[in-house]
Amino acid sequence: MNRSIVALVAGVSALLLAAGCASDMPPTTGAAPGASTSASAAASSGTGEQSKFFVQADFDAELAMRGQTAEGPADKPWEQAIAPEMTDTATYKKDGPYHLCFSNAAVNNPWRQVGWNTMQAEVALHKEITKFTALDAEGKDDKQISDIAELVGQDCDALIVSPNTTATLTPAVTGACPELPVIVFDRGVETDCPVTFINPIGGYAFGADGAEFLVEKVPAGGKILALRILPGVDVLETRWSAAKVSFDKSQLDVVGVEFTDGDAAKTKSIVSDYIQRHGKIDGVWMDAGATAVAAIEAFEDAGQPVPAMVGEDQQDFLQKWKDGGLTAIAPTYPTYQWRTPIIAALKILKGEEVPKTWKLPQPKITAESLDTYLQPNMPPLHYALCGCEDMPDFPAKWGGKEG
Repeated sequence: MNRSIVALVAGVSALLLAAGCASDMPPTTGAAPGASTSASAAASSGTGEQSKFFVQADFDAELAMRGQTAEGPADKPWEQAIAPEMTDTATYKKDGPYHLCFSNAAVNNPWRQVGWNTMQAEVALHKEITKFTALDAEGKDDKQISDIAELVGQDCDALIVSPNTTATLTPAVTGACPELPVIVFDRGVETDCPVTFINPIGGYAFGADGAEFLVEKVPAGGKILALRILPGVDVLETRWSAAKVSFDKSQLDVVGVEFTDGDAAKTKSIVSDYIQRHGKIDGVWMDAGATAVAAIEAFEDAGQPVPAMVGEDQQDFLQKWKDGGLTAIAPTYPTYQWRTPIIAALKILKGEEVPKTWKLPQPKITAESLDTYLQPNMPPLHYALCGCEDMPDFPAKWGGKEG
């Protein structure tokens, strides 16, 4: 079977939102290793107990990063790094041309599809990459474990991994590290053997950006509905953990925390139920904004004004925000991060230093910056922070139209 990079994209549905999130459930008893034992908060606000994924030191570090200036080219955030600690890569230096390999968790949601298109476009920019082999794990841990083993045996010069889940993929990544330089991005693993780990600031920053906005915009006593996708997903758990910290310190009333499975119809149904139950909802927080438009439509169908909203940088939400003059914010987990692993792999193979932990900027979209990111010529499910506007074949490669 041809497992080329082109074949990976064929037939993938842009509507399989829930399938894009994989989970490593925390222990059912006791705290996760390294977790703060003082993180548990009273359930009086409706937020329940703090997640076992919550680590106070990581929370503090991520929130501090929001105020730090990244190093690197001002117009290329995918090449920037926040407070980088560089690691030597001289041992991996070799002459080109290069064969890069990529084990991808999946391309089963719009965010990952935009990122995958961007990564392929980045590969095309570098003539020294003469072969690029990518395998799609289709959201399955066992397949990705097999994929990594297969790639290690394919004479790859460097291996890029976006793990399906954290704990389960750790042994596979650990086994690959002695064989070739490994670059991990997007989701992490529980080992520091990769040469570099690349991602934006993280889930705590995302969750806090949205919650702090609602605390600012919604009057004391206002009713907040929190919508989550799935439990046990590290980056989503930390988003909710940070939001919970803000809500517990506020005078807002979190009337519900519900899981939507990333399904638009389910999201709309949940919001409609809460409107009927409580009469009025004053703010909606989301740990991922792909179904934000569905939540908005529930208020419109009920004949109610749309309350303060947390969404994401997906075009349909940005357009709805603009058209309705909404009170809203869009935290982001930029898809431009898909460019960085290719750049990192080439640096490593050329013996250049790279950050051991490569933290990319993670901007938030506000009312002041909305027009900058709204792109009416792009598809509704396109993510604005792709960092792809200067790449060949934009916007057509990402489903957009000239104009």
